[in-house]
Amino acid sequence: MTLHERVRRVHAALREHGSTAELVELPAPAPTAAETAAQLGCAVGAVANSLVFTVGGEPLLVLTSGAHRADTRLLARVLNVGRGRIRRADPGFVLAVTGQEVGGVAPVGHPRPVRTLVDVALDDHDHVWAGAGLPHTVFRTTFTELLALTGGESAVVADEGAGSAAQG
Repeated sequence: MTLHERVRRVHAALREHGSTAELVELPAPAPTAAETAAQLGCAVGAVANSLVFTVGGEPLLVLTSGAHRADTRLLARVLNVGRGRIRRADPGFVLAVTGQEVGGVAPVGHPRPVRTLVDVALDDHDHVWAGAGLPHTVFRTTFTELLALTGGESAVVADEGAGSAAQG
């Protein structure tokens, strides 16, 4: 695979953290967890969605299981801020903060570290798949490795009782 600059940065960040994860190029772009899971033949819950929010103007990356949506009420509680302070970031902000476009955001390879929350639901899977910089690139990892790679905090980010209806 000829690596795009964004994918090279992800690959370099993985290696800098001691990860041996290999990048996988999917046959077609897969900007959603369902599309990624279908192409990989895995459970949608084993796909780590990278969602970028703003919290009082600062970036927050939430790696959530593809089986549900991040709930901003829960995120506000985890972060001890008012719910109105957490907003989904617009595509321009996402690109500026991560160096990657919506639909292909990786947990690593950003110009600067980004505070990260990692969904505890990802720990239900032996392996999870995360974006690698473009909508058709991913890498296989684990919940524990995601925490180490990102310096992230494990958190409940969705109301399991509400299923996919949780507000994101």
